[in-house]
Amino acid sequence: MKKFLCYLMILLLPLLAFSHYPAHAESKELLGAGATFPFPLYSKMFDTYYQAYKVKINYQAIGSGGGIQQLISKTVDFGGTDAFMNAREMQKAEVPILHIPTCLGAVVVTYNLPKKLTLKFTPDVIAAIFLGKIIRWDDPRIAAINPEIKLPAISIVVVHRSDGSGTTFIFSDYLTKVSKDWAFKVGADKSLNWPVGLGAKGNPGVAGLINQTPGAIGYVELIYTMQNNMPAGIIKNKAGNFIEPNIKSTSAAANIDMPDDTRVSLTDTDAADGYPISGFTWLIFYKEQNYGGRSKEQAEALMKLMWWVIHEGQQIAEQLKYSALPAAAVKKAETILQSVVYNNSPLLKK
Repeated sequence: MKKFLCYLMILLLPLLAFSHYPAHAESKELLGAGATFPFPLYSKMFDTYYQAYKVKINYQAIGSGGGIQQLISKTVDFGGTDAFMNAREMQKAEVPILHIPTCLGAVVVTYNLPKKLTLKFTPDVIAAIFLGKIIRWDDPRIAAINPEIKLPAISIVVVHRSDGSGTTFIFSDYLTKVSKDWAFKVGADKSLNWPVGLGAKGNPGVAGLINQTPGAIGYVELIYTMQNNMPAGIIKNKAGNFIEPNIKSTSAAANIDMPDDTRVSLTDTDAADGYPISGFTWLIFYKEQNYGGRSKEQAEALMKLMWWVIHEGQQIAEQLKYSALPAAAVKKAETILQSVVYNNSPLLKK
């Protein structure tokens, strides 16, 4: 009998030990999904946060459209999107979803040409290329902007996103503002009926396909061109200046009045020194955090992460060639986070 009791205790010890874990152990892991545009930044941010606070953040870069859908389906704690949710998407969620910007990024026109030429582009030429109206690199309209460069006599191969994408929204939002032809035929959205081109999934997929295809042209977030040693086009902005995409010119694009909910487009900026295809990227989450059996500890863990991202986490942004949030955006993000509740009670103190 004694041997039987000893054996039983050995079997029960692991279960007894597990039963003493705190009920809120689930708050040690947060789930997110969405935009690939800021994925290099989020990877570094979330790893740094884990090292400091031992809270694991599992973020899947599936595209902005997927991130919005996952949040609406309540399968993640937060989503990531480069295109703020439209009225239809907000209505589908049925209850309020909040947005906080996390950084600014530049969507760049990149291409695969011999000698890694750095080219200039005007808005009308970009629109004509992606509409399939300019089909060769030695087209006179491209040559007129780059008279000092001998352009190769090869065909253009357009590459675009195949998935629902905030990067696509930023790019198409820009083209809709600068080209009546594009606005009429294609418009702005996360997913488009492309007139021409090959599709690839995510920023990494687009960058990879361009690298593999001589004569290809496409659009990706700036960091992906830097990681893959790819050229980034210099683009003429609304003020008539040719602007190189970098941290300084991207930040300059945000010198505008911002609404309290931070849902604002930065493309085709009025800023004379602003890069014209810039945009915020946002993290999105429910205002009322008591849903789907979520514990208060889980909600508090999420808010602590969000607060860290807009403060300490900003130091990481410029290291990875993203533009940190301007002070005005941080202030509005703080107010948004302080409005988040659990059972109608604020989670963060003002």
